[in-house]
Amino acid sequence: PLLLEGPAPANTPPTRERSDYVEVVAGVIRDARGRILHARRTEGRDLAGLWEFPGGKHEPGESAEAALARELHEGLGIDVEIGAPLITVPQAYPHKRLRLDVREVKAWRGAVRGREGQALAWVPLAQLARYAMPPADVPVVAALQQPDRYLVTPDPGDDDAAWLSALERALAFGVRRVQLRAPDCEPTRWARLVDAAVARWRAADAQVLVNSDIELALRHEVGVHLRASQLAALTTRPLPEGMLVAASCHDAHELRMTQALGCDFAVVGTVQPTLSHPGSPALGWDGFAALREGVSLPLYAIGGLGPDDMAEARRHGAQGIAAIRGLWPGG
Repeated sequence: PLLLEGPAPANTPPTRERSDYVEVVAGVIRDARGRILHARRTEGRDLAGLWEFPGGKHEPGESAEAALARELHEGLGIDVEIGAPLITVPQAYPHKRLRLDVREVKAWRGAVRGREGQALAWVPLAQLARYAMPPADVPVVAALQQPDRYLVTPDPGDDDAAWLSALERALAFGVRRVQLRAPDCEPTRWARLVDAAVARWRAADAQVLVNSDIELALRHEVGVHLRASQLAALTTRPLPEGMLVAASCHDAHELRMTQALGCDFAVVGTVQPTLSHPGSPALGWDGFAALREGVSLPLYAIGGLGPDDMAEARRHGAQGIAAIRGLWPGG
């Protein structure tokens, strides 16, 4: 496929206050080989030359489904059957606030062509991130490629075997990304548990990050999940490309530091009140979405959430949910 070289645009906070969003809808269109259609923004438009999921703006009074069907017919010459929602991404640009509502296209008929002079490319799923895209489209790629659940482990207590068994059950339940976290565990014991956990998750081709300990992550060749308190002390990405780096964030400043470090994703919360932080103020979904606007990183929502909250999380721009109790087997 045709590739566009060069970095994606920087995310800049809005220069003026606006309460309204520009409502945009886009589709994930697949061909018979499973490749996904990208369209290149034409000269004279905002962010010209970048690649995006095809779609366009709502007309007044138009539903999202009707708008997407119309835009894909006008822009590509195809008739479509709209499928399930994938993710809705609120994004702040210097001169506007945009909300990108992305839907799966269940079926389409016709010959795809760029009727508005736009270049098109059919892109294998694994190569989507190689294309320079507008900030709002970047989380869409993550929603297609990366796990929607991020398990954070509880303290192992006194029973190592039971803790490791619960981790294996989480794998069986479909969790494919885990943060190994046990701040009160004795270091030698914790290193032994990490050894065993990494071996089990590697065998299942799942992703492992360790909480805060960069040296431990390097030793095991796994990812690291940074505490918010670590961000200010780091000036460069602490692990090489190919090893996941994530961070916990609670405000816009921490999110900007996380993106500047080149982290792969972040966890934002707390969204709902939790038993572990009684009385702590919660962001709520509107607060989460407001933070979502300022960066293009994939973001997991955390705090009082479980699998039943996945659809709500995606409606506010989250990659998915992160949780301890909500994802721990038997929790």
